[in-house]
Amino acid sequence: MRTLSNMGFALFGAALIAISFGLARFAFGLFVPSISTELKLSAYLIGIIGALPLISFVLATLVAPLAADRLGARKLAILSSGFGAVGLALIGQASGALSLGVGVFICGICTGLMMPALTAAMQALVSRTMHGRVSSIMNAGTSIGIIVAVPTVVFLSDAWRFTYAMFAALAGIGIVAAWYFIPSISRIMPANAAPPPLISRLQWSRLIRLTLFAFAMGFIAAPYWLFAPDLAVTLGALPTGQTGWLWFAVGIAGLGGAMVSDLADRNNPPITQALMLMMLSSSLVLLAASPSQLGLAMFSALVFGLAYMSLTGLYLMTGIRLLPGRLSMGPVLPFMAVALGQATGSPIAGMLVDGFGYAYAFSVFSVIGIVVAILSPIYPGHIDYWADWTEEAAAEQEVKLPVEDAGLQAAYDRQLLDENGEPVEPVAEEEDAQSTPRL
Repeated sequence: MRTLSNMGFALFGAALIAISFGLARFAFGLFVPSISTELKLSAYLIGIIGALPLISFVLATLVAPLAADRLGARKLAILSSGFGAVGLALIGQASGALSLGVGVFICGICTGLMMPALTAAMQALVSRTMHGRVSSIMNAGTSIGIIVAVPTVVFLSDAWRFTYAMFAALAGIGIVAAWYFIPSISRIMPANAAPPPLISRLQWSRLIRLTLFAFAMGFIAAPYWLFAPDLAVTLGALPTGQTGWLWFAVGIAGLGGAMVSDLADRNNPPITQALMLMMLSSSLVLLAASPSQLGLAMFSALVFGLAYMSLTGLYLMTGIRLLPGRLSMGPVLPFMAVALGQATGSPIAGMLVDGFGYAYAFSVFSVIGIVVAILSPIYPGHIDYWADWTEEAAAEQEVKLPVEDAGLQAAYDRQLLDENGEPVEPVAEEEDAQSTPRL
């Protein structure tokens, strides 16, 4: 194994995330027009198939913490990349709905296993004071993977089988890279870290609210991820190759999502969430209203990408902060809720498209998004209006975080607490890092 520096690990992790999230999960919607035409699949059937990788993602995420402890980071990352290579290869060879469904289901397992593997490796290789920055760079890999997929659609719009064979080859390279760069180590827990306390009544209230909002956001975003390119081709008569520019816009805007979510967490999370949900909803109707105009369609994709990536980042920070000391649950819970929301929304969107058309389906999801945005004052950020209204905070003697303790790095700092409830100081960890040669 070759040891990476903090930034080297961040870039390497972003590359693996680009494959496992960008290519194995989010690129599928780009190829729906070509795949559905060749395999003669209805919108409802595409919706069912589109839900399968999200279901397998949730199932894989449930077992990933145990697998990381038993197998170690290296073997889990290799296993994830292996699932990705197999799933992508099966999609490229699909002859019908069944084989296509098996392929995307396996790709979802790849997605669910990769982040826990990288998180375990990050705790072993990266100084804890750098976890927030490294995590942000790795999460940007999703947008990078989406952008990488764009040229294949622009220049190889009808060669989706060849494209997925190339994606499978990239996942194969990921297997070798994971073996070479990731240590065979399980999750590291500092000796001075106290065991997590029991989850309080206020925490349960906040977790339930976070989960419901994350589920709702995934539900609202489902039709865009799965049907946006197909809508542009069907309603707007855009050439299939030009739909790749939608995903290019999503990827570019998504790169700014980490910055926006960090600012949102530092300022007023409920209000920012309301704004981002309104942006997400507006992107749906904007695309449905002007699918034939590539410029407006790309603007819709920019708005969607920024809103979606900002919200997932905000939910990640909130989950980490709400469950200090629970490394396997805090970062994972909101992503599972988002995936379940998308898995629920995908077949419903397909059913509405088949029954009433794309414009009606996208409009219905947009209205739902606006309603959810109106409920944003009860979002459980470090500013919690619901707790103030119900006096839950007083009952629990909750201490509000100052602004300087908000943001992604602050959330990671509070993942491990000592017996006094203060963040564990990473002194010994940094001394070890200084004595270890890095690339």
